Amino acid sequence: QPKGVMVEHRNVNPLFYATERDFDFNHQDIWTLFHSVAFDFSVWELWGALRYGGKLIVVPRQIAQSTTDFYQLLLREKVSVLNQTPSAFEQLRDIDQKEMRPLSLRTIIFGGEALNPVILKPWFARYSDTAVKLVNMYGITETTVHVTCKALREAEISSNPQSNIGRKLTDLTLYILSEDLSPLPQGVTGQMYVGGAGVSRGYLNRPELTAEKFIRDPFSSDSEARLYKTGDLARWLPDGTLEFLGRIDDQVKIRGFRIVLGEIESQLQGHAL
Repeated sequence: QPKGVMVEHRNVNPLFYATERDFDFNHQDIWTLFHSVAFDFSVWELWGALRYGGKLIVVPRQIAQSTTDFYQLLLREKVSVLNQTPSAFEQLRDIDQKEMRPLSLRTIIFGGEALNPVILKPWFARYSDTAVKLVNMYGITETTVHVTCKALREAEISSNPQSNIGRKLTDLTLYILSEDLSPLPQGVTGQMYVGGAGVSRGYLNRPELTAEKFIRDPFSSDSEARLYKTGDLARWLPDGTLEFLGRIDDQVKIRGFRIVLGEIESQLQGHAL
């Protein structure tokens, strides 16, 4: 069942302040509004283009549903900033391998689902990691789109299927905690909790769920500070970055959409055989 998340202007502004050091967006950039406005990636696409005075191409639904047509749009409009889920990017990558004309992209941002870095090998065979900047960003709608940031380098790609999601954005706090909310040391898997300027107001007309997922921050002296329980598992790596390790429940993501398997099971059980 979809949940309305109350993200405010005061949550979005700090997101772009916190990411300015990671990107050099400017008025010459051309973005696409590829994702539905019901998907939090669209907040980044829409306000990213407008904030820096760039050009925003609103992608018609029929083009967004055709990888071939969307690829031709990228070529035709000379798009420079692309935001994609890894599964959608794989399809674009395969088309690009057969295309003689190079894309005009200078920045690709991944989000919405876990990234297996191995899928980037064919891309790097054609484009160097200096010509096109690739960035993996982990994020949650409830904490305003992006939480961590990791620049991707060709030399770092390995066969490890787990996703290094990098370091937290400067406007946020992030903890890996045990079930009793104790901070866990490097290398120990726990649940991620996110606090700071990106934490939204909560769920629309769902006070009980808001109280369950948005808890008081036990590490802050501010009585109003809250942490969001992500339900995602991770661990600290020796270099201070984070490795994403999946979910604590049976929720999965398909093309960036959250799917609760228990809800599907419940609907199936309600049908007469």
